[in-house]
Amino acid sequence: MPIVINLDVMLAKRKVSLTELSLKVGITLSNLSILKTGKAKAIRLETLEAICKALDCQPGDILEYNPMPV
Repeated sequence: MPIVINLDVMLAKRKVSLTELSLKVGITLSNLSILKTGKAKAIRLETLEAICKALDCQPGDILEYNPMPV
């Protein structure tokens, strides 16, 4: 898929663990893990908004379009 999820990069930059983000956003750890590993097929805009608010970032910091995935 040409959409790349950079959640792990933002977590590292903000020094926030997946567990901490799960508690701040109110999303299960397993669902965040699916998103982080790029296995998610979709993300709700409400979820994206909550993640951006918790990590103080923009959606473009988390989502990236790469037509030639590595």
